[in-house]
Amino acid sequence: MKENYCLQAAMVCLSMLCHSQAFALERRSHLRPSFYGHHEKGKEGQVLQRSKRGWVWNQFFVIEEYTGPDPVLVGRLHSDIDSGDGNIKYILSGEGAGTIFVIDDKSGNIHATKTLDREERAQYTLMAQAVDRDTNRPLEPPSEFIVKVQDINDNPPEFLHETYHANVPERSNVGTSVIQVTASDADDPTYGNSAKLVYSILEGQPYFSVEAQTGIIRTALPNMDREAKEEYHVVIQAKDMGGHMGGLSGTTKVTITLTDVNDNPPKFPQSVYQMSVSEAAVPGEEVGRVKAKDPDIGENGLVTYNIVDGDGMELFEITTDYETQEGVVKLKKPVDFETKRAYSLKVEAANVHIDPKFISNGPFKDTVTVKIAVEDADEPPMFLAPSYIHEVQENAAAGTVVGRVHAKDPDAANSPIRYSIDRHTDLDRFFTINPEDGFIKTTKPLDREETAWLNISVFAAEIHNRHQEAKVPVAIRVLDVNDNAPKFAAPYEGFICESDQTKPLSNQPIVTISADDKDDTANGPRFIFSLPPEIIHNPNFTVRDNRDNTAGVYARRGGFSRQKQDLYLLPIVISDGGIPPMSSTNTLTIKVCGCDVNGALLSCNAEAYILNAGLSTGALIAILACIVILLVIVVLFVTLRRQKKEPLIVFEEEDVRENIITYDDEGGGEEDTEAFDIATLQNPDGINGFIPRKDIKPEYQYMPRPGLRPAPNSVDVDDFINTRIQEADNDPTAPPYDSIQIYGYEGRGSVAGSLSSLESATTDSDLDYDYLQNWGPRFKKLADLYGSKDTFDEDS
Repeated sequence: MKENYCLQAAMVCLSMLCHSQAFALERRSHLRPSFYGHHEKGKEGQVLQRSKRGWVWNQFFVIEEYTGPDPVLVGRLHSDIDSGDGNIKYILSGEGAGTIFVIDDKSGNIHATKTLDREERAQYTLMAQAVDRDTNRPLEPPSEFIVKVQDINDNPPEFLHETYHANVPERSNVGTSVIQVTASDADDPTYGNSAKLVYSILEGQPYFSVEAQTGIIRTALPNMDREAKEEYHVVIQAKDMGGHMGGLSGTTKVTITLTDVNDNPPKFPQSVYQMSVSEAAVPGEEVGRVKAKDPDIGENGLVTYNIVDGDGMELFEITTDYETQEGVVKLKKPVDFETKRAYSLKVEAANVHIDPKFISNGPFKDTVTVKIAVEDADEPPMFLAPSYIHEVQENAAAGTVVGRVHAKDPDAANSPIRYSIDRHTDLDRFFTINPEDGFIKTTKPLDREETAWLNISVFAAEIHNRHQEAKVPVAIRVLDVNDNAPKFAAPYEGFICESDQTKPLSNQPIVTISADDKDDTANGPRFIFSLPPEIIHNPNFTVRDNRDNTAGVYARRGGFSRQKQDLYLLPIVISDGGIPPMSSTNTLTIKVCGCDVNGALLSCNAEAYILNAGLSTGALIAILACIVILLVIVVLFVTLRRQKKEPLIVFEEEDVRENIITYDDEGGGEEDTEAFDIATLQNPDGINGFIPRKDIKPEYQYMPRPGLRPAPNSVDVDDFINTRIQEADNDPTAPPYDSIQIYGYEGRGSVAGSLSSLESATTDSDLDYDYLQNWGPRFKKLADLYGSKDTFDEDS
């Protein structure tokens, strides 16, 4: 309320000041002449006098936010030519004329009718003119003047943001700049102290301070610790009027967060960690975890772990879990409860990133002792060796001992062991094992030439706990014995040229032979080649051992002839170098062949030689040509016979075209519907235009002409027969002869009566056969024989 009273008093003072300026202006106007002029000559020599404005314009001022009951007097316009008789009229135009500013057209007083706000508009430009009231003739040229709105302190300072957020590292020095806050005042900065701002801190002391003129917030205390308090709330005030009493103010809130620096080393919460691990654990299995606490955050709080000392450095390792910042102790190598039951490790935790500014706070690491106890576990048996290799001779009798495997229980209980063979590795069941002592024996003789190595697996399991078992590979080598005699390495065959006795023998071998032995090299080469003792003095051939596991076969004589003997079988004995040696007799085939003068083979066939002796080549060719011609003739004859057409129907010697078969029973006549239907004579197949053959398969279908098809129920027998004859003549599938069908059963109740000669001979027929005259010339004979007597007499 006190500030409002002061404001109203100031506004009244300003208003009075404006009024005094307006009245002074008016007085100054009256002191001056109304018009200033100069002379000009007219057309007729008359001197014209130009009028000048007789007033002096200054800026008018009106106080803003005036809320008095009467309009505010801005100023008064008055002309020197105004004598006060009311003949002059003052006119006001321009910005706000008539709405904000009004003028008394008689007195020239200007009033502001509305409250003005300098922050909305600081000044108004108006035009004033004095005119004749009756004629509106301008008495003065229009003149421009300005009305300025006088500012008062009616706007408090405002900050750009309601709240601010800032960060500053912890343990910063005093005076470290944090953030600058800025406020603005809408009042006129050029008039008074209405817009002169001063900053001060209302909340946040003694940690922070603010510069009064700039609004920069700075730290005020040293060594502020984030781990003790991380966030501070500061309230800053901006006050106008230079901060003096009566000024308006505005505030803002600033949230200041201390950012972390690495000023704390890691620390273990305890000095010793107790852990345990089972001796059955596998390498890589987790044993336990340790964690050093570091109150820093982010990368300043990252910790890495290492084992720096201890008797378990070779058996254990530690890794860092960066998500939980824990050190994970893992098993590096298997441990054995029976060997050692406890281990000790010294683990160090250290910061990854160290700030040199705080190195004096170090060292940034800590150590702890980790004691690990090894727990006993029921372990599977352990073989004394990781693998076994045994040997056994081939062909050894069943039950021969191959070797032994041995395993023991590493636990303190030392349970007895039972052995077995994995039958998936011994499908043929060559071996068996003693379940108690582990001796492996054969079950059948082995052949090295079939399999030189046999690999099996042996299980060792505790008797009291069959689930605890171990497995070991056993390789068994089958030792070779000399049980295979050497043989020819290939099916050899020799050739020798026939020659006369006078031709010298060749030093070249007929054939060079070698041997192959399935036994091992110790029982194979060197091979010895020789002839059997009974033919050691063979007159035709001999064998020379080359002492390199090969031998050459040579001829002892010349004059071999195919006519005498074209094939020789030479037995050769081959012995190996085994103990005892093995030997076999192999037969070499040697053929006598014809050769040219250079010794090249021409023919080794004895029959060809004999034929050449009796027949020439031309004769042989002629014989072969005759045989071929005869074969061709025979083939052609057979082919023609097969292509010849067989008769359509097998004819008997007797011609059936003239045969008439007579049945001696009487037909039933036209009323007989059970014996035969006339439609059968018309051939139902023929009605459809095609008459199939029963005796042959027709080559194509015959389509009769439409005009030759009879009506199914035609009673004209003559037309029916003629139609059938025409069809038969034009049917290419019909046989080349006439056939006749005799239907001996006439039926009963015929209008014509019986045609039997037996009945005609015994009784007189009173039937009328005159209708036979209508059947055409073919039935004329019947009509003559059986027609009426009168007709017969006329004909005769």
